Amino acid sequence: MAAFWVLLVFGALVAANDEHQPLSRISIHRSAVRLQSSASITASPQVLGLKGVNVDNVRVIFQMPIGASSSDWIGVFSPSNFSSKLCLSDQLGEEPRLCNAPIKYQFANMSDSQYAMSGRGELTFRLINQRQDFAFGLFSGYLDKPVLVAVSQPVAFKNPKAPVSPRLALGKDWNEMTVTWTSGYSISEAKPFVLWGPEDEKYAFRAPASTLTFTQKDMCGAPANTVGWRDPGYIHTSYLKNLWPSTTYFYKIAHKLKSGDTVYGPENHFMSSPAPGQDSLQRVVIFGDMGKGERDLSNEYSDYQPGALNTTDRLNEDLDNIDMVFHIGDITYSDGYLSQWDQFTEQIERISSRVPYMIASGNHERDWPLSGSFYNVTDSGGECGVPAQTVFNMPAKNRAKFWQVYSADYGMFRFCVADSENDWQEGSEQYKFIEECLSSVDRQKQPWLIFIAHRVLGYSSGWFYATQGTFAEAMARDTFQKLWQKYKVDLAFYGHLHHYERTCTVYQNQCVGKETENYSGKFNATIHLVVGGAGAHLADFTPINTTWSLVRDRDYGFGKLTAFDHSTLLFEYKKSSSGDVYDKFWIKREYMDVLGCDTLRNCPEVALGR
Repeated sequence: MAAFWVLLVFGALVAANDEHQPLSRISIHRSAVRLQSSASITASPQVLGLKGVNVDNVRVIFQMPIGASSSDWIGVFSPSNFSSKLCLSDQLGEEPRLCNAPIKYQFANMSDSQYAMSGRGELTFRLINQRQDFAFGLFSGYLDKPVLVAVSQPVAFKNPKAPVSPRLALGKDWNEMTVTWTSGYSISEAKPFVLWGPEDEKYAFRAPASTLTFTQKDMCGAPANTVGWRDPGYIHTSYLKNLWPSTTYFYKIAHKLKSGDTVYGPENHFMSSPAPGQDSLQRVVIFGDMGKGERDLSNEYSDYQPGALNTTDRLNEDLDNIDMVFHIGDITYSDGYLSQWDQFTEQIERISSRVPYMIASGNHERDWPLSGSFYNVTDSGGECGVPAQTVFNMPAKNRAKFWQVYSADYGMFRFCVADSENDWQEGSEQYKFIEECLSSVDRQKQPWLIFIAHRVLGYSSGWFYATQGTFAEAMARDTFQKLWQKYKVDLAFYGHLHHYERTCTVYQNQCVGKETENYSGKFNATIHLVVGGAGAHLADFTPINTTWSLVRDRDYGFGKLTAFDHSTLLFEYKKSSSGDVYDKFWIKREYMDVLGCDTLRNCPEVALGR
């Protein structure tokens, strides 16, 4: 057992119980270590990924002949020695404790309801390559007072440092694509780069990559800087520039080692962006609040993100009909448990390696008291935006302020992405940027103008907002609606509330026009859509009759925009369980319809003289 020891540290590493994150249910700061000679746990195989893959299943066999209980559980720890190096020195105290939370867990009786009687069991865990080895711990004492009674031998991937989880994103220019990925290679060990090229010149080009990481001291609070901390490895980003529009490019992420050998990721491909104004079929999926799920059913006992895998699977099935994805906040619900970022990027890898996966900042990524966030709450679990901004590379206006504020041009679309977790009040730097984004678009080339934010800045019939009497974030609607109307914003998308809702074309709390499914002619007002039901626990609606609310659905789903040409736009809301369309509407509008007055007779200024 000495080879598989568990290094103890001291002190109560307090992490508040978080309804969104199952790992927070484990009171690891109250743990005790009482290894039993009669208890055992083994894991096989010991070497994973022998076929070059970065996902593998591990068979875990365990026994506790004395004192077995239905509350016993198995945790997966990484690194395998539960190293005290993961804890800050000023968190040491007097009583022995385990240092870090597991990356996932299952109850011992999950596959055998008779475990408490037999004291024997077997489980299968699905592991992904997370740069370090793993060990399995058998615990008694349920989750609130865990007692470690046995530890397995380590298991590890053949190449723990291998590059994984490529994530595409639009660059700051329309003809640029960024490729971001994660590895265990520092720049002193290997040079990261991307081999790429079009089909007739496959891998003719090599683009170097930058390398970033962050440390435990970059976190703002617990559990991110205590029991939830796990080394994030290295995040690499390469910029592929001067792309031909709507062209298929092939690429491989790679690292050249000091030995001269090169480690490659698998071959992937993407379609470059259409040029601004290009008349072609363009399809964009939009949703918020998805989170992650575990395909081996680990640590989902809080059942908080039951729709996440369904949404992911529907997107995978329809990937040939998707050109870009917007995940508009509340990305992983890691909430300070850093291992979950790896779990999430693996979950979406098939999507993010094929199409740009754009994100917006949500409260569960950014918010932490006294960290500069607009809301003085602890929703990020101490992450305060650092992992989100590092793991995903967005064309943000001001990354130094942890902003996820940016504009994105994609063919006939202009997307103006706000960061609801930073100051958006009138006169703020962000407000000025949003107005610049809305006002600078050429509607002859890009007729479809879309506003995006995580929190609802427009209209919502959600119970949460109704109890406050605001039906949106306080002051937000008054702040932005004059911009939406002035610049004729077609659609505004939000997450935050975990359901679907669509309004009429609404301005100043009144529906403008009688259309409900087919909108045509002059601009009336903006349609507001809440698409926060991609995975996290569903939210209720108010029973109050909000006259501007047209369609509501308390279920899991996602939105999809399809621009057929400069005059025709289709929106569909699809169920995550089946992919079936639950709601849809069309907008048919010509360039002249957005040039002059809207139906409320708000008109551009004109000179009085000749």
